Amino acid sequence: MSSDAHYQSAASLVQTVQRYLTKTKSQELLIRSTTLISIYLLAFCIRLFSVLRYESVIHEFDPYFNYRSTIKLVTEGFYEFWNWFDAESWHPLGRVVGGTVYPGLMWTAAILYKVSSFLTACIKLRDICVFTAPFFAGNTAMVAYLFGKELKDTETGLVAAALMAIVPGYISRSVAGSFDNEAVAIFALTTCFYLWVCAVNRGTIASGVFAAFAYLYMAASWGAYVFISNLIPLYIIIMFFIGRYSRRLYVAYTTFWAVGGILAMQIRFIGFNHVLSNELLSWNAVFAALQVWELIVFLRAKLGDRKFGQLAYLLALGAVGAGAGAVVILIASGKLNPWTGRFWTLLDPTYAKKFIPIVASVSEHQPTTWASYIFDLHVLVFAAPAGLYFCFKKLTDGTIFLTVFALTAIYFSGIMVRLMLVAAPAFVLLSAISISNTLASASRELRLHAAATEAAKRAAAGADEDPLPSRPAANWAILGLTALAMMSYAGHCIWVTSEAYSSPSIVLISGWGPHRHVLDDFREAYYWLRHNTKPDAKIMSWWDYGYQITAMGNRTVIVDNNTWNNTHIATVGRAMASNETEAYKIMRQLDVDYALVIFGGMSGYSSDDINKFLWMVRIGGGVYPDHIKEANYLNNGDYTVSERGTPTMLNSLMYKMSYYDFGNIMTEHNKGTGYDRVRGYEIGQKDISLDHLDEAFTSEHWIVRIYKVKDLENRF
Repeated sequence: MSSDAHYQSAASLVQTVQRYLTKTKSQELLIRSTTLISIYLLAFCIRLFSVLRYESVIHEFDPYFNYRSTIKLVTEGFYEFWNWFDAESWHPLGRVVGGTVYPGLMWTAAILYKVSSFLTACIKLRDICVFTAPFFAGNTAMVAYLFGKELKDTETGLVAAALMAIVPGYISRSVAGSFDNEAVAIFALTTCFYLWVCAVNRGTIASGVFAAFAYLYMAASWGAYVFISNLIPLYIIIMFFIGRYSRRLYVAYTTFWAVGGILAMQIRFIGFNHVLSNELLSWNAVFAALQVWELIVFLRAKLGDRKFGQLAYLLALGAVGAGAGAVVILIASGKLNPWTGRFWTLLDPTYAKKFIPIVASVSEHQPTTWASYIFDLHVLVFAAPAGLYFCFKKLTDGTIFLTVFALTAIYFSGIMVRLMLVAAPAFVLLSAISISNTLASASRELRLHAAATEAAKRAAAGADEDPLPSRPAANWAILGLTALAMMSYAGHCIWVTSEAYSSPSIVLISGWGPHRHVLDDFREAYYWLRHNTKPDAKIMSWWDYGYQITAMGNRTVIVDNNTWNNTHIATVGRAMASNETEAYKIMRQLDVDYALVIFGGMSGYSSDDINKFLWMVRIGGGVYPDHIKEANYLNNGDYTVSERGTPTMLNSLMYKMSYYDFGNIMTEHNKGTGYDRVRGYEIGQKDISLDHLDEAFTSEHWIVRIYKVKDLENRF
């Protein structure tokens, strides 16, 4: 082909592109696509602070088990993972991992790794796990766009995507390194709700099936699938009583119930609990009620009023009797599983503190404060109520569902701070509706005013009177305030992500600016365990650190973060709270070789075991009330490790392991030896001796302390 032909071909292509871009719809599509790509990149990049400041490392505690499980899945295959019995945790009980885990996150990371390997992309499995959360954050932003578009219009979708990309309530569990269930679960939750609204609006079986598959992904990823299983039936009930029940709703829910239920039961951890659990009673009861209602409608159309009335009376008696009998039989036979403690905690915020201290001891299970709402949602706290107003102003099936979703999510997020994750999408969608409505209304008023002013000028051109005065100030003020609020929101989100949610708990930072120091004590201690203890050594620590010890130290632990056996955890709590002699007996019974504690008195690390010790006492005392009493550790209700500490407190194993040899150390200028930088005073007992333990390792900044349990003395 000649150069002239090449030139003509290129010129023709340029002309085609120019003609395409002169069309209004083409320009809108280009702008919208560019905006969505930018939002996706923003959602991904804003979550990379932790990698840029530290390194590509897994965060927190639970993600280390997920990472270890993903390695098992990738290296040994699905069958071995599904039937994996983990002998390195919960010694001497072990754990059946395949039947006690939500595998969605592991499946996702394994598939991404296999795809990248197939495409010859040399990406380590650890890096796949580190960047899974930012990748799905971008996906969630795109689903938020589709959701907002389905609820109202394209503009609402774009605002929703932008807000979702950087909302701190979601970023808290989706930064790089947060390889936890919520990394993919919020994407699954938002997708399921979006597809459910599509199913309701369209009323087709196909749309219901798509929603059911999204429900499967949610059920495989996080225990909060129960929220979906109860929210959608609640929505059906509300729609029925406000007179908006339709055949579309019936088709959507029947398909969703049948396909979604069967799919969710394939998850081994769920199984037949999806049918027999009290937590899913509304899921099944609403389905049965819909079938009865449709039967009644059908019979009423076929029979006369008199015959229908007699039949309805008999059917009602039979249905009530059969339902009551079925419930009684299931309860008596033990087939109907009771509500769990976590479920009761969501209904009664004081339940966990009274009856399940192990649940109440977790910081993310505490009630949410108003400061947390402002911190995690910022201006969305004020924009969302306006969104509710616009939803009520123009009710549709979709906005009614969003309203039900938002109100329930707000309630549950107030009970448990962790559930701010669930509330964040609701706040985002409501705020997107209010912001898009406000911007559209103000812009429309300005355009109308400009058109009216231009018409008035033309009319006044041939007359002696002046044109009408211009009064667009109010609308310009609305646009300006909205822009200012969005700029403030963006700045707040970036600051929160950078300073609050991008610090991996396994690597600590002390100081600011040029005086910043990295405290790498955790990895230092786990490295020591891996290389200086026997491969079959048993490590006793509080359950918070179990996953990390197993994954990084490659050693067997007594308890870990799964917290499935309260008695076993209480036994460890009893050992920590007992004196050294009694604790030694317990450790020998559990085959403990090393005991590990986290101590912050030297470095100022406040999340240490001394600050968690009262929960160990409460959990241990809940199972062993004759041996452990909380009052014995309090001095007139005051918990202290100073000289005012009780003898029981100062002689406990936890106190001795934390403060051994600490009484000889000066930590602050003009302070005495043994000054605890976290508690802010000198410890009560400085001369500590150990009879049954030997200090084996203390990390550089004294954050991790490991003690070897002595063997029994030779009695001959």
